[in-house]
Amino acid sequence: MALRERAGEPVSGTVLASAIGVSRVAVWKGVQSLTEAGYPVETNDSGYALEPGKAADFLYPWEFGEKEAMFRHFAGTTSTMDNARECALQGFPAGTVITAERQSAGRGRNGRAWASRQGGLFCTILERPAIALGDYFLPVMVYQIAAARAIRSLCGKPMSLRWPNDIYIDNRKIAGLITEIAGEGDSINWLTVGIGVNVNNRIPSEKAASCADITGSPLSRREVLLKIIDEAEWVKRQSSLDAAYAQGNRLLAAEWNAMADSVGAKAAVIRSGGTAAAARDSTRIGQTGELAGRVLARGTFGGIDPAGRCIIKTGAGALYFNPGPVSLVFL
Repeated sequence: MALRERAGEPVSGTVLASAIGVSRVAVWKGVQSLTEAGYPVETNDSGYALEPGKAADFLYPWEFGEKEAMFRHFAGTTSTMDNARECALQGFPAGTVITAERQSAGRGRNGRAWASRQGGLFCTILERPAIALGDYFLPVMVYQIAAARAIRSLCGKPMSLRWPNDIYIDNRKIAGLITEIAGEGDSINWLTVGIGVNVNNRIPSEKAASCADITGSPLSRREVLLKIIDEAEWVKRQSSLDAAYAQGNRLLAAEWNAMADSVGAKAAVIRSGGTAAAARDSTRIGQTGELAGRVLARGTFGGIDPAGRCIIKTGAGALYFNPGPVSLVFL
């Protein structure tokens, strides 16, 4: 972009028209469009100038250069997961990324709401992995690891993984993931991974954290997203994922376990609808119809196995749980 290359320096409409090969009226209309899109363009007798340092936090497709065709951006939407499903059904290629400024119905696992405050990164990535349905959690592990590595590199602090889909820093949640899958027979047709990161947004509670809080200054959401995508490609290569998807992936699981902060801690697995309070109070289990059966197991969290299953070590042996409608609570 000509204005960005000369940020802070006015460029005349005539020069811009000549460089782009359009009329001065077209240049004027283009500048108006940029202003409406939120770019801080100053207009005066000398021409047009983009205020330096104020145009780094946009997620429009053209902000991603040669990758522009892979991005779709919405000013507002219900959820980028909804848009990603539409893209998947319309045949969009793997690697398509959907972003949004605002979500009116952002969601987490098991129907929970995800607070989508202005300044956060809300995106969904479409994948079409040639893997069996039973291995669906491997791409989730890739992006959870990638997001944690990306945030760590930009914020300068270590991140911790929580099963099955959260990222924490100093015991506060900074990011989360959600997936949707469509398959036929035993194979996956498409899989979408939704990623929400507290970047510059106001955090919803004291149990959460944001990148801006950690660094003391705003970060570029574009930079965070590109870093996540780059790290995901690196994780795939390092774990030889293309060649070792089937039957889980030991390298991927080892990386995940090394980044988890609660391996060895006392924990309980609860079914969707169960509560952390119920999991901690053994006297309440099975006493009412509401709580009966909600706490599935208690023991020590043993990390995850190569298929991404949660391992709970008990006195009677190890139990394994797929993500599905269950959650892990630390006691």
